[in-house]
Amino acid sequence: MFPSVPLLQQIGLAILLTVTVGWAVSQARLVRRHRFGAPAPAPTGNGTRPLLRAVPRQTGPAGPPSERVELSAAEREAFAGLVRQLDGNERH
Repeated sequence: MFPSVPLLQQIGLAILLTVTVGWAVSQARLVRRHRFGAPAPAPTGNGTRPLLRAVPRQTGPAGPPSERVELSAAEREAFAGLVRQLDGNERH
């Protein structure tokens, strides 16, 4: 290949190039699979579920009903004071 480069260095360069090309091809396949939404692999037999891509809806027809708690006037004032304190706009 190169007359002034020892054979061992040429072999090392060939191996390095092969590994680099293999890595680049595998990265391209991963990106393409993720971009086009290929289905995730089936869950393994160890009882674990595959990870979710997004958090499911928590309200609405598929989720639990919304909850609401009425605050007393003192609780509302304490919460407003806490918000002002965290916001840095402490007004008395």
